[in-house]
Amino acid sequence: MIFRQFYLPCLAHASYLIGDEATGTAAVVDPQRDTDQYIAFAAEHALQIKHVILTHLHADFVAGHLELRDRVGATIYLGAAAKAGYAFTRLRDGSLVEFGRIRLKALETPGHTPESISILVYDLNAKETQPHAVLTGDTLFIGDVGRPDLRAALGWSATELGRLLFDSLHTKLLALPDASLVYPAHGAGSLCGKAISKETVSTLGEQRRLNYALQPMSKEAFIQVVTADQPEAPPYFTYDAVLNSEERATLDEALAREMNPLTLDAVLALKANGAQILDTRDPDEFGAAHLAGSTNIGLGGQYATWAGTMLDRKHPIVIIAAPGREPESAVRLGRIGFDHVAGYLQNGLHSLESRPELIAKTERLSAPFAAELLSSNQPPLVVDVRAPREREQKHISGSLSIPLNRLAENLERLPKYRSLLVYCAGGYRSSIAASLLRGSGFDSVSEIAGGIAAWEAARLPVRHTEP
Repeated sequence: MIFRQFYLPCLAHASYLIGDEATGTAAVVDPQRDTDQYIAFAAEHALQIKHVILTHLHADFVAGHLELRDRVGATIYLGAAAKAGYAFTRLRDGSLVEFGRIRLKALETPGHTPESISILVYDLNAKETQPHAVLTGDTLFIGDVGRPDLRAALGWSATELGRLLFDSLHTKLLALPDASLVYPAHGAGSLCGKAISKETVSTLGEQRRLNYALQPMSKEAFIQVVTADQPEAPPYFTYDAVLNSEERATLDEALAREMNPLTLDAVLALKANGAQILDTRDPDEFGAAHLAGSTNIGLGGQYATWAGTMLDRKHPIVIIAAPGREPESAVRLGRIGFDHVAGYLQNGLHSLESRPELIAKTERLSAPFAAELLSSNQPPLVVDVRAPREREQKHISGSLSIPLNRLAENLERLPKYRSLLVYCAGGYRSSIAASLLRGSGFDSVSEIAGGIAAWEAARLPVRHTEP
């Protein structure tokens, strides 16, 4: 057996390829939309990808099942409860996908979604009666379980799915041997859970002991525990869940439309008609010089998640990127189904050299200098754009809390006559926030470079929430 985990840090997403060396056959489970790596790995190991399985209709990314179907002829498999607009094979409890000495056995494990399944992986050359691993999708994570509250827009309440999740965990997954390896579809940073570990593999026995959601409790208590304090889901989650159930353009088809080099005049015309100008460079580069009115979401952070949170699907996107990174910028938008890119600014910021009046800058202040400003007679208003849970741990005294994902709808809380000083944990989100504020008519906006981490490193005081 050939078994390979592929991990995508930007989306905290894990996918899997299982191959049988003797027959040269492979299956891919929960692939990302850009599928080159699976095809390259299969070619290196003389494998042909004949099967592609989704453990559920993912909400946080667009899966690559249609891409693998069209590129290599793979058959698509979904849980028996799934509804989709393309041909697929239903996997019920006990359904088998076998090739050579590999056996993949489906378990219906609804809860995170109604159609969720887990996949038992048997290496028949090693043990025929015990699974080598279980691919748990978003049903069971390392340190957490899948949240049951993401299908409200599609008619499923968190309580309904929470009951199903409890039963799936206790009657299906916890019935497996403790030695079974657990491979989930997400790691730390995913918004599909609230306490997911940085580890990307564990054993069922270890999870039985350490996972808070698997401890002895009633079904009602379980539902309360797993639905409490979940991070807010971005608006594109429901869109992606629906998109994963539909026939759609492949990523290659989308990119063929999108990779259009645009002149500065063409970009300005699109902007005047409502296009969103997305600058994907690092915050330091953006702060030094950028096209006025553009939004900074850097490729160096959770780019796709924040793009899906801060941008909309109704207006075209124009990309401004560091030279050569335009395709990456578009591909990573494509991973969440944002296929409405109109093109990219040809030659990037160099196009602005003859138009200095279009260039804007954002001051990124050192923590000590920011502290001096705050002790002056006319201090700026400090805006904390971190999540509430982060702020509860520590914050700069006197700062106003407006989480980044809620900033656009709370602009009226901010005075335009006063200077604003924005901070986050390390400087990534504050750059997004500052660009949004500048684009919304706030003229005096600066950031604390390095965020609260730099503030603490300079031994400046923070306020801790009272226990």
